[in-house]
Amino acid sequence: MDKQQRAAIFKALGDPTRLRIFEFLRSCCCPIAIDDFGDVRPVSGPTVGEVCCSVTGAVKVSSTMSFHLKELRNAGLITMERRGKNMVCAVDPFAIADLASYFGDQQSQRFQ
Repeated sequence: MDKQQRAAIFKALGDPTRLRIFEFLRSCCCPIAIDDFGDVRPVSGPTVGEVCCSVTGAVKVSSTMSFHLKELRNAGLITMERRGKNMVCAVDPFAIADLASYFGDQQSQRFQ
């Protein structure tokens, strides 16, 4: 991961709403989904509607929530995949591994 990618990640996580969304997605055991109209559709695991409800208290995904999800996706922190009428979101495990490595490297360099 280069410095520009890392800066995009930190910028995305610098927004409190996006950080809450990311933390919620990290706590999920599997992907989540929502249809084109913002309605929740059953998929194994929690839905994007549940993310929205958890973060904002709303039962439908707003354009603001869609914007935040897009920013997290553009930063490489989450993946979004269309499955039928649903958009399935999940934390990108490679992004987590890269961040863990980055912070681990910083910590080990400091103590040498």
